[in-house]
Amino acid sequence: MKRLIETVLFWVAVGLVWEFGVRVFGVRDYVLPPLSAVLEAGWAMRAQLVSDTLTTAWEVLAGFALALAGGLAAGLAASFSSVARRTLLPLVTALQSMPKIALAPLLIVWFGYGFASKLAAAVLFAFFPIVIATMGGLASVPRNLDEHFRALRASPARTFWYLRLPAALPALIDGLKIAMPLAVIGAIVGEFIGSEDGLGHLIVFATSNAETPLSFAAILMVTVLAMAFYGAVDLVSRAVWWRGVTV
Repeated sequence: MKRLIETVLFWVAVGLVWEFGVRVFGVRDYVLPPLSAVLEAGWAMRAQLVSDTLTTAWEVLAGFALALAGGLAAGLAASFSSVARRTLLPLVTALQSMPKIALAPLLIVWFGYGFASKLAAAVLFAFFPIVIATMGGLASVPRNLDEHFRALRASPARTFWYLRLPAALPALIDGLKIAMPLAVIGAIVGEFIGSEDGLGHLIVFATSNAETPLSFAAILMVTVLAMAFYGAVDLVSRAVWWRGVTV
């Protein structure tokens, strides 16, 4: 309860600084509107805001799920196969090195203006941290425990299930915490480039029509969405049994 109260008080303080700081320094509304104007604009467009939030949330969840499945598969392959490590890892690194915002228009060309292009953008942003976290976690097994399992003649499957997987999970969860906000960014970038709905589309629409308070309201919803998804991943990690286990 104390942590919750401290968090609430912190965000209330941030809101007050925003509200009165803008008014005291006379900042123009089209540059940075006061928080009250942002909340008023969000409430006036609440139906559209909720609809676009749900659209973006679905894109993020689907993209994150695909990135998780693909990242785990690639990380496992690179960890257990030298051939895959020499081929997949350079490819994944090359994809990560590319400017993803520059790739977004190509995703529209390849997948169209619908759901698929936003899904692809979310996957593209979230994929790399999961691969690296999987590989790093599997490589973090203490050597003495690995030798102990070999001395016991444990099968590769049992060694993976009872040793490597528990050792890899903390790093993997940390990778997921990084990947989830990146999936949100990917979906928003995809909506920026070409979309008919979603929070990214609403931000572009509001900005192009000089509706700065509505644009900030949409940005706040993106922030809340990313924090909620991050909190969900963190909550799941706290509930997993290995948190209390020493490998």
